[in-house]
Amino acid sequence: MNAQEILPIYDRVAEAFDKLRDKSLFERAWLDRALAHAPGRRVLDLGCGTGRPMAAYLHDRRAQITGVDGAAGMIALFQRHMPHAEAIHADMRGLDLGRTFDFILAWDSFFHLSPDDQRAMFATFAAHAAPGAALMFTTGSAEGEAIGDIEGEPLYHASLSAEEYRSLLDDAGFSVLAHVAEDPTCGGHTVWLARYRR
Repeated sequence: MNAQEILPIYDRVAEAFDKLRDKSLFERAWLDRALAHAPGRRVLDLGCGTGRPMAAYLHDRRAQITGVDGAAGMIALFQRHMPHAEAIHADMRGLDLGRTFDFILAWDSFFHLSPDDQRAMFATFAAHAAPGAALMFTTGSAEGEAIGDIEGEPLYHASLSAEEYRSLLDDAGFSVLAHVAEDPTCGGHTVWLARYRR
């Protein structure tokens, strides 16, 4: 099991994922925090999944959503649920949309990439960041690799150390605003929020 198998898996389980996905919006406080730091409402949602509940909530908060997902099944559901949003079927790795956004989100998606692909993503984040843009993503709480499960399919996860994430963010021009490991108020997610300072 490796990171290259993630997109085919999510393509196969898209409908089941959509039914099982917790839609209680336990992420609300973090989304509100990121929006408060963002200079505008143009949102790039990397690994957007089906759009529910996070992109739908951001849309309700007057955000203009561009959803990107490499799994065809996921982006099809995103288009169904978010007809007013822009939907792009593409891998986040090496993405180059040629424009910038006020808020870049990679929630429960970035950590499916291999360690080297995660390192390379910081240049992608920076390339799509408007001045002062907010960046928020989730990682594991410690360096290493792990295998999860969805609908009987194995899911690859990887994380760098917190120290390396801080270094990568700084090198790419981002300042850390908040970092909470295994946040008990957010389903145990490890969350990073940063601002682009260039």
